[in-house]
Amino acid sequence: MAAPMAVIRAGVAFILAAGAIGARSQLRMGYYDEVCPAAERIVGDYVRQHVGRVPTVAAALLRLHYHDCFVRGCDASILLNSTGGGGAAEKDAPPSMTLRGFDFIDRVKGLVEEACPGVVSCADVLALAARDAVATIGGPAWRVPTGRRDGTVSSMQEALAEIPSPTMSFPELAALFAAKGLAARDLVWLSGAHTIGIAHCSSFADRLYGNAGAGSNGNGTDPPPLDAAYAANLRERKCRTAGDAAVEMDPGSHLTFDLGYYRAVLKHRGLLRSDAALITDAAARADIAGLVGSPQEVFFQVFARSMARLSMVQVKTGSEGEIRRNCAVVNSH
Repeated sequence: MAAPMAVIRAGVAFILAAGAIGARSQLRMGYYDEVCPAAERIVGDYVRQHVGRVPTVAAALLRLHYHDCFVRGCDASILLNSTGGGGAAEKDAPPSMTLRGFDFIDRVKGLVEEACPGVVSCADVLALAARDAVATIGGPAWRVPTGRRDGTVSSMQEALAEIPSPTMSFPELAALFAAKGLAARDLVWLSGAHTIGIAHCSSFADRLYGNAGAGSNGNGTDPPPLDAAYAANLRERKCRTAGDAAVEMDPGSHLTFDLGYYRAVLKHRGLLRSDAALITDAAARADIAGLVGSPQEVFFQVFARSMARLSMVQVKTGSEGEIRRNCAVVNSH
């Protein structure tokens, strides 16, 4: 049964990827050069000024962009508010409740609107801001061709179904990525964003306290447990209070874009089950071990390549969608 399922998933991924080629081809570098030549400079200047002062914003913007692209593609649907008649939006789904950066994107969009009303999409602002934020803290930069249009639909139920869960196994995660036209290696490289991330104690409590069967997927792909000494330290310090404390996923260098996260995963110190799941797959484990033994520039290159691919997932272009004037609501026509 495994082989036919793999064939089916591969076929689905091929169909989705082929369908996206036309839209991707309409994105291009310098899309706004004639209609709003200052657009990318406005985004970049604001990001560098504010992320330079508060570097934790970089992780927030990167995660916001990631969540956006996994539901209906990179169309800024994550930024839409819920409406009374239209149901709950993506941002109100449990996986998105801890997202930050909405106000930041609103402020950048406001500046761009002042310069060029109704021209630059929220989707492009978010894609550019995520890239510039990572570069501002010393991480890699990647090419962001522009020309995305904004979506007009945002569904909490779709977010629940399509956002990768921190409790998923490697095959489950790889299947979700394949459905977006992304390879298993993209999953491995994009997980490297956790080098600047945080996780709340509640999201890995089963790994801290060893609840029997907690989060078990029952298919033999359960990840290895947390390193015992590390788990004990977290129980005694970070996760001992009644509140849901945040823990750095790359302790010691969580504001530096480096290989620390992958080193932690190999030492069984990846906080989430999905982090630990990376080393349950032989090819993924070999890729991580090879990366850790390579110059950091190699990580920057593969991460940038996968981010460029992610930022073009199921984009809307041409006459699709709209250019929202306010990122939180659709235009009234």
